[in-house]
Amino acid sequence: MIKTFIFGILLGIAGMFTGLHFVSAVDQHRESSIISVTRNGGNTEVFHTKLPMDRIMIGVQGQANSLPPGMEWPDDPLFSDVRAELFKLRNSRDAIVGVASRFVLSDAEFGDVIEWVLYLPARGSVFVRIQSQPVDGARRMGELSAGTREFSSLRGRVSERWIAETSESEKVMAGRIELLMSFVSDKDYVLDEEMPE
Repeated sequence: MIKTFIFGILLGIAGMFTGLHFVSAVDQHRESSIISVTRNGGNTEVFHTKLPMDRIMIGVQGQANSLPPGMEWPDDPLFSDVRAELFKLRNSRDAIVGVASRFVLSDAEFGDVIEWVLYLPARGSVFVRIQSQPVDGARRMGELSAGTREFSSLRGRVSERWIAETSESEKVMAGRIELLMSFVSDKDYVLDEEMPE
């Protein structure tokens, strides 16, 4: 009787592993990466977030309408010059591929410090530092400082650009923030001075 019981347990465990092998427990969809090859051998990828529809959270002191509703940003003077935002992140086909956070620290002496963290669940994360002053009146330039998984061995530049769109209400800022990443492997990190348009 005990041999039959042990045989049944072993057969059940074998059946479970066989079932898991043929039927995935989780089937995550991954959007295809839309990467362009540039003339210097590097790659270019464009992401964007639409405002106001893709904004998930905004943290800033004195905000009349908090997002999400009911969120209270600390009144401590330590946070008076900090603005934190969380967005849905879209690829150039307008499909949502991850989330992005944007932190802005205003400093009277050094100007604004702008940092982005892009999280693409199927690919990894990217940490970007952006200069506060636009280089051509429209784009701010920055560096791809660090990454994980697919982005861990990449280095390059990132541009941030605001593209305004018409809005039914003049009180609501509408448009999109475009992030253009130009990157190469860190083994051969040499990029042209000009970013692609």
